[in-house]
Amino acid sequence: MKIFLITLAALLLPGTQSIAATQEAVTVSPAGSQPTTLGAPEYFTGTAKVDSRFKGSPPARISGGTVSFEAGARTAWHTHPLGQTLIVSSGTGWVQEWEKSAQPIKTGDVVWIPPGVKHWHGASATEPMVHIAVSESQDGKTVTWMEKVTDEQYPH
Repeated sequence: MKIFLITLAALLLPGTQSIAATQEAVTVSPAGSQPTTLGAPEYFTGTAKVDSRFKGSPPARISGGTVSFEAGARTAWHTHPLGQTLIVSSGTGWVQEWEKSAQPIKTGDVVWIPPGVKHWHGASATEPMVHIAVSESQDGKTVTWMEKVTDEQYPH
């Protein structure tokens, strides 16, 4: 598992090419070939940009992308049916499980969020953070969004 994550991180770090497998052939999506999208305001506080989206072809269930959070930006509370892996590629930020203390994360950290665990993640209040998010779909769904993280819940 550790070798897989290191290999995945090496393939998907900003400035490198993302690779998606298909049933017929290997497909290379050059960096910048996909549009950058803003994180939807109902699911993010502050500015977050999503790049390098990838999705495996069936029978693969893997998907993900690179998310760039400006200082203070964060996701809403959410869960993933089969869990989520985050690979922090730059900056510092936070990850927090519901009813537990926020944990700091920094460049090089790998975060595993188990299936069904309510959590949020994002940048610190003073520094941006970029991570690669990887999850699998179950019955076509990768995430269940919930309420936003309040200013009182967010570490300052």
